Amino acid sequence: MCTTMKFNQCVLQDIPGNHNENKVWKWHIQDPASQRLTWNKPPKSVLVIKKIRDASLLQPFKELCVFLTEVKDMIVYVEKKVLEDPAISGDENFGAITKKFCTFREDLDDISNRVDFIICLGGDGTLLYASSLFQESVPPVMAFHLGSLGFLTPFKFDTYQSQVTQIIEGNAAIILRSRLKVRVLKENWEKKARVDEKGIILTNGDMETSRKSVQYQVLNEVVVDRGPSSYLSNVDLFLDGHLITTVQGDGVIVSTPTGSTAYAVAAGASMIHPNVPAIMITPICPHSLSFRPIVVPAGVELKIMLSRDARNTAWVSFDGRKRQEICHGDSITITTSCFPVPSICFRDPVNDWFESLAQCLHWNVRKKQNYLSSEDEEF
Repeated sequence: MCTTMKFNQCVLQDIPGNHNENKVWKWHIQDPASQRLTWNKPPKSVLVIKKIRDASLLQPFKELCVFLTEVKDMIVYVEKKVLEDPAISGDENFGAITKKFCTFREDLDDISNRVDFIICLGGDGTLLYASSLFQESVPPVMAFHLGSLGFLTPFKFDTYQSQVTQIIEGNAAIILRSRLKVRVLKENWEKKARVDEKGIILTNGDMETSRKSVQYQVLNEVVVDRGPSSYLSNVDLFLDGHLITTVQGDGVIVSTPTGSTAYAVAAGASMIHPNVPAIMITPICPHSLSFRPIVVPAGVELKIMLSRDARNTAWVSFDGRKRQEICHGDSITITTSCFPVPSICFRDPVNDWFESLAQCLHWNVRKKQNYLSSEDEEF
């Protein structure tokens, strides 16, 4: 798969006149809708992600898999726990199809170099889950709206055969959804131990530290909150090594443009088109009248730590998963990832986004003002 994305480019344009000296170079911004999906070679394998424990998705899942294996002769990858559903494993007619599947297990099997593209059946959560499976390059993702909200799932399943065929042929627009690269550094405190002459382990009151680092790729947002504590969260926020503020409130959201229409917008943030290179910082219920959400350039390095005088620990989650406690000495480093999620569009990046705003969030829905006639103007 090959995609190109340029924020500006130089083109040769004519100005009035017939001589070569009248030609000039001019810079212009590339139209986001011009990004297209192209295949270096025809795709042969596809990962199908289905929302777990949703009976309404069983029939669409079976129809799609039959179409991909029997009609399109593709190698289909399915997560092992999906096939463990009794409604699937107990279906004898579908059993012949499942024997052709390649299966994998999350966090155990690496399929990053085996899959050409991904099809998601469900809601926005299936796209977030697909993102979490790939810590580096992500195959193009085609998401069908079979969930509740569907802001990130533009395709309807009614005409899936023709739509999937278009993707296989490379006839589609694409949007590169930026992700956040997040590194959590934790300090583990342990008691020092020594062994005496008889081999008995002795401990004293001294402590020693060891550091543990874990990295995540996040599509929507990183949320740091106060957890079960009744106290305000009290965390320091650094940008490129400089302390810019201390968050005192319920917490803080660091989101991508894609995540700006998720938790962030519910906390009062603006909505940012996914093509905009940016990171949004949104406080959650700040104990301050002047703490507004801000947008910073993509590529800066943010760092979040507990303040020295914080009364309690904090908790962090990544796209709503992997929730863990943050203690004194721990740190969360966030920057823009080099590995975006190529999301396949129904029409194009601009129209799809505004369609989602209107249909899912009812953006600017209002009863229209009545026309004012000339007679009314006299009064």
